Amino acid sequence: MQSKLLAEIDGQRTFALVLEAGDRVMACLSDFAEREQLSASQFSAIGAFSDAEMRYFDWEAKTYLPIPVHEQVEVATLNGDVALAPDGKRAIHIHAVLGRRDGSAIAGHLAEAHVRPTLEVVLTESPAHLRKKHDPETGLTLIHPEA
Repeated sequence: MQSKLLAEIDGQRTFALVLEAGDRVMACLSDFAEREQLSASQFSAIGAFSDAEMRYFDWEAKTYLPIPVHEQVEVATLNGDVALAPDGKRAIHIHAVLGRRDGSAIAGHLAEAHVRPTLEVVLTESPAHLRKKHDPETGLTLIHPEA
């Protein structure tokens, strides 16, 4: 993965990240978030994957259901954020829409993916911190701006 700081104004930073064939998306973004000490970021990306693991949150069961993707797909949309989890670690949350060869799409929470040939990410870091808190109704850790 390659990265470049594009701008820094009043504590807000914008980066370009370019992931290469074979890169694991979650590992690259986690390593970058840790290295740059990100705590309140948003990002979007386009590119393609050789395979992926998507997930769907089942409201009744309060668990994520796996959606394996074992084919080359286009990343039509990828959006996510970085915030601090209750334990202080960086939490990356990503949703994606992946396009298949026939034009159909797969959408959901991105658990993991391998890039092929590239993933181009633009990430903006806010000078404020965002913290996640445990939500007892869902069992998830969700961003709470006041935390």
